[in-house]
Amino acid sequence: MSLFTPKDDSLGNATFENYIGLDGFSEMGYQLSAHVLTLGYAVMLAGLFYFILTIKSVAPKYRMSSVLSVVVMVSAFLLLFVQRENWVQAFTYNPEVQAYTLATGQTADLFNNGYRYLNWLIDVPMLLFQILFVVSLTKSDFASVRNQFWFSGTGMILTGYVGQYYEVTNPAAFFAWGTISTLFFVHILFVMKRVIDEGKVGIPEEGQKILGTIWILFLVSWMLYPGAYLMPYLLFNEAGVVGRHLTYTVADVASKVIYGVYLTMLAQVLSKRDGFDPDKPQAA
Repeated sequence: MSLFTPKDDSLGNATFENYIGLDGFSEMGYQLSAHVLTLGYAVMLAGLFYFILTIKSVAPKYRMSSVLSVVVMVSAFLLLFVQRENWVQAFTYNPEVQAYTLATGQTADLFNNGYRYLNWLIDVPMLLFQILFVVSLTKSDFASVRNQFWFSGTGMILTGYVGQYYEVTNPAAFFAWGTISTLFFVHILFVMKRVIDEGKVGIPEEGQKILGTIWILFLVSWMLYPGAYLMPYLLFNEAGVVGRHLTYTVADVASKVIYGVYLTMLAQVLSKRDGFDPDKPQAA
């Protein structure tokens, strides 16, 4: 059961950031959240340059993975930038209580984590597809795995998106939708493990180690998202807000940027195995 009981339900199904904003955020809490959100989209911009600059360091057959990383970085940068702007516009400093409270006026808007879900709706299928353009499946069918990734990835995000609207007003609905989202998540983990295990077959030992690291990174970074989703029931106060933003940001950086970097490293190892030399002119 939530540790927080709203004074009124005037905000309806708004996220718990807004309910806490009725009383206000301290200077530290508000600024920490703003800085963490800023860091999130700044890292995506840095990642964008990395993937553009390294795309020719791998053989053409593996470059679609880098292309997808570029698309993910653009999507994440734009929507996380909007998320940060949403934060700074939703709250304003109130000298009477010496805290940042919900902004008022015609241009005021509530804070909404939905922007993250829009970003994930674009990025999650692409992140899952990426690895399929680097590894070789020895048993599974490419189209079947791709479709499973798309179905469960999309289902996980859409059900999580619906559930987060009930985190304050309807815990039963919140946990019901969260449970459905988790079932999709478990299926993704199962399919990804199978892809990585098949991808290790017949490749250099260095590539096998990279795939092992990718699995650990994938497992740990994606497990952070359910923790952030449950934050209202772990710590429903200002620290919960900062914690949620920090957790989502760490998860996004790890699951998108660092994951993409490791896939590039794997593609470089496989390109070298295939005899590709990025320093030599390639035939048109």
